Amino acid sequence: MAAYNRGDYLPAVHVFRAMAKAGNAKAQGMLGAMYRRGQGVAKSSAHAFMWLSLAASRGDARAKADLQTVAATMTADDMSRARAMMQDCEASDYRNCEY
Repeated sequence: MAAYNRGDYLPAVHVFRAMAKAGNAKAQGMLGAMYRRGQGVAKSSAHAFMWLSLAASRGDARAKADLQTVAATMTADDMSRARAMMQDCEASDYRNCEY
């Protein structure tokens, strides 16, 4: 969080991604928010939706709110792609999750 709070997004993305793949809901939510804003990663509604959905399903209240905001801007194709990415990640227990 220290790297993120000082605007040093690349190291923050690496830490959050590792923690997110390990199932940490807070890290999943932060990674989703970073994809939503394009902080340290290319801005992507599909990636944001995927990570925010995972965090929300694990009880992260902020992720639930952010997820609604992201979903309102997505097309049906975007949603389908995001859901497919999420299924791929979960099916491989995050081993083949390069998002």
